[in-house]
Amino acid sequence: MREIVYPFSEAAVRDLCVGEAVRVSGLIFTGRDRLHKYLAEGGAVPVALRDGGIYHCGPVVVPEGAGWRVVAAGPTTSVREEPYMAKVIAEHGLRVIIGKGGMGAATRTACQKYGCVYLQAAGGAAALLAQRVRRVAGVCLLEEFGATEALWQLEVEGLETVVGLDTCGASLFEEVQAASGAVLQRLLTSS
Repeated sequence: MREIVYPFSEAAVRDLCVGEAVRVSGLIFTGRDRLHKYLAEGGAVPVALRDGGIYHCGPVVVPEGAGWRVVAAGPTTSVREEPYMAKVIAEHGLRVIIGKGGMGAATRTACQKYGCVYLQAAGGAAALLAQRVRRVAGVCLLEEFGATEALWQLEVEGLETVVGLDTCGASLFEEVQAASGAVLQRLLTSS
């Protein structure tokens, strides 16, 4: 299994290929619909996203002492961010996107052009994925967007993912669709 650590270098990201298992460690940022729209429209955040990663996740975070604890951190459906993702990658220098379900053609092109990968996290495993969060390093836009849509800064260790889109333009989702289509055709013609 490959490992990448924040800050994510362009060289490390460009070395990853579709289908590879990857462990992500270091600082990542959460973002959902409101954050992506805000960033695409030129909204400013007080943290640098360059060479970072956005996790399509609305974590369940509870107060603990003077800080926060993440109790659930499952991925949300990434394609909802397709209208914004290419612009966010280009303008903020993202290297990693983490989510579930894949992304569209504009994101795929931006990943190729700017050196970014889309990593697939396991859906339905929110409590298990939360165990990979070592601490909440901060939160931005909490009052404006609410807890689910805020930009949480999470320090993770060994967050397990699979490369869904690489910097060469390959798509795991298209490969799976083509392979399953071929199997379906064989089954339909063999009866």
